Amino acid sequence: MYNAMYGKGNCYDKTVDCYTTGINEVCSAADTFCADQVESVLDNIADRDEYDIREFLDDPFPETFYVAYLNTPEVQAAIGAYTNFSQSSSTTGTAFSSTGDDDREDGTVEDMRTLIKDNLTVVMYAGDADYNCNWLGGQAVAEKINSAGFSDAGFVNMNTSDGVVHAQIKQAGAFTFARIFESGHEVPFYQPLAALEMFERVLAGKDVATGKVSVKGGSNYLTVGSKSSTYREGNSTIQFVEVSQDATYNTTTNEPNPVNGTASAKEKRSVKLKKASLRSVMRSPKVFKRGKRN
Repeated sequence: MYNAMYGKGNCYDKTVDCYTTGINEVCSAADTFCADQVESVLDNIADRDEYDIREFLDDPFPETFYVAYLNTPEVQAAIGAYTNFSQSSSTTGTAFSSTGDDDREDGTVEDMRTLIKDNLTVVMYAGDADYNCNWLGGQAVAEKINSAGFSDAGFVNMNTSDGVVHAQIKQAGAFTFARIFESGHEVPFYQPLAALEMFERVLAGKDVATGKVSVKGGSNYLTVGSKSSTYREGNSTIQFVEVSQDATYNTTTNEPNPVNGTASAKEKRSVKLKKASLRSVMRSPKVFKRGKRN
């Protein structure tokens, strides 16, 4: 896997070629190689869900009932939606793959710097069980943005109304990076209280860690703490048995509820068949893998 990433002519070099040339075919080849040889290793070898590495590949979370909810006329009217919400689209995923968009340099760092320069509040956050958009990569991008004072700030615990530490925060002025504990890709599903209170604090112009300090763009506010987020969860919420497809998730224990929480023998056989099908799809241009992102 390391060689696939850094070996001569492999993922890193192909990505640089994509950045340099911007040619669709070059970027698409880089995107496909990196996805198959680096990103998909977790799925294909470790048999883990890259959106939540604590779960096996056939991960039932988050449940998908919210799709029907989002498409009700009442919700669409309330939020001003003018089209139905779709969970995923193979057409859209294939279009992105054809131009290698995942591998392109898209100006994210520069755009973020512009937002910060305009004194807007910016928060980057990631669930620390998410392999796809992992928190270490997110932190690296946050450091590259190099917002004023960010290199001098440290990680502190995020205090929430339930008295439980769900995250660690590094904030300089109105720019924040947050590592959310025991959370997969869709943070509001796994840690709803932390996600809500973080959102409320941002809207209110308060610091993300406590919600008590008024923070505006361009201010000198800094979190004072460790230079690294040192919390280690161990394997307390990692699943070692397939989780039943009708399992529910407990946001207090941060793992599936024990009732119907493990798969029956019949379900395991069904899971194996599904995985064989999924792997064949994954070998095509990332149609399945883009599903949750879309």
